[in-house]
Amino acid sequence: MIYFDNSATTPIAPEVLETYVTVSKKFFGNPSSLNKLGLEAAEVLKVSRQQLKDLLNLKTKEIIFTSGGSEGDNLVIKGVALARKISGNHIIVSSIEHAAVLEAVKQLEKYGFEITYLKPNKLGQIDPKKLAEAIRPNTTLISIMAVNNETGAIQPISEIAEILQDHPQIVFHVDAVQAVGKNLEKLYSNPRIDFATFSGHKFQGPRGVGFIIYNPDRHLEPLINGGGQEKNLRSGTENTPAIAAMVKAFRISLEGSIENHKKYQKMKNILLDFLKDDPDFCLVSKDSSIYTPSIISFAVLGIKGETAVHYLEKKNIYISTTSACSSQNNKPSHVLASMNLPDEVLKGALRVSLGSQNMLSEMQSFINALKQMKEDIKVIN
Repeated sequence: MIYFDNSATTPIAPEVLETYVTVSKKFFGNPSSLNKLGLEAAEVLKVSRQQLKDLLNLKTKEIIFTSGGSEGDNLVIKGVALARKISGNHIIVSSIEHAAVLEAVKQLEKYGFEITYLKPNKLGQIDPKKLAEAIRPNTTLISIMAVNNETGAIQPISEIAEILQDHPQIVFHVDAVQAVGKNLEKLYSNPRIDFATFSGHKFQGPRGVGFIIYNPDRHLEPLINGGGQEKNLRSGTENTPAIAAMVKAFRISLEGSIENHKKYQKMKNILLDFLKDDPDFCLVSKDSSIYTPSIISFAVLGIKGETAVHYLEKKNIYISTTSACSSQNNKPSHVLASMNLPDEVLKGALRVSLGSQNMLSEMQSFINALKQMKEDIKVIN
C-alpha cells in the first residue's frame, strides 16, 4: 500500500499507540476526581501539558486540550468574537481557510459580525499589504492558517504578526493544523500570535484530540460549559491517554522534522520532474520555497479528480482530490477557485500529501501508476 493522503489523517505511530494503551490501562481515573486514581490521572495531564509547553518553548502562553482542529478553530473564533463583540465586530479571514474557520465566521455573520475574506495571489498566498489595508478601527480578530491543507502554500505569518504589532487590540489566530513536522516551528511560536490550533491525528497521534496555544491575557468565552475543566475554557473530562499519546507524537514529529523535510523535498522533486514534462498535467504547488514539499497539488487534464482517486485506489495507492473535510459535497475546491484557476484544473485536481512513513521508492511507483492511468482511461474514453 502507498498512502499519500497524510493531510487528511496520518497512521498512528506504533510507539504512540503503545503510550495510548499503557496510559489507558494504568491511568484510567477521571483527572477531576479527588481519589488516588483521579490524582494519578491529573498528574499525567499536568506532565503532558508541561512537556508540550517545553517542546513549544512557551514562556507566557498556556495550553488548552481539545478534541481536534475543528473544535479548536470554533472555540477560538466564536469564543473571541463573543468576548469582544462590544469592542469590535469586524473579523478578517482568508478565503482559503479550512471549513472549520469559514463555517464559524459564516455563523457569526448571522449575529451581526462583519467578515472580510482576503483572496490569495495566484500562488495561493495571502498578501500582507492587502491584509493591512483591510484592517478597520472595529477589527477584533484576524485568522490566517499557517499552511494551506490543499496546496501546501506557507502563509506569511511572520509578516502579518509584524503588521499587527501596531494593532495590539486585534487578536491574531493561526490555524497550525498542517504546520507540524514541516520544519516550521518558528512560524507558529511567534509571540504576536495569540491563539494557534493543532490536531493530533495530523502528526501520527490519535484522533479526537488536539490543543490550542493561547495568550492568557486575551479573554475567551467558552463554548462548552460544565465542570470547568481546562481553566473553565473547555469543560468535559479530558481524554488523558489520547493527550499523553499526542504529546509523544508531537515530540517525535519535531525530532524528525528536519530529516523528513529533506525527504519530502526529494520526493516532490521526483514528482515535479515527471509532471513538468507532461502536458496532460497542470502543477499547482510549484517548485518554490513558499510551498511545504509534503503537500503537492496538481491536476490531470481531461480526467476528473474523483475518477483518478478511484482508479489509483484499485492499485492500492491512496491520495485525495481536496480537503477530506469538504470533499464530500462534490463542489470544486474553494481554495483552488480562490486562486482563479481554470475549470479544467478544478475538475481534475489531486492532492498528494506525504508523511514520515513514506519512502522515496513509493514516488516512482506512484508515477508509474499515473502513466498507466492515462493510458487506461484514454482507452475507456
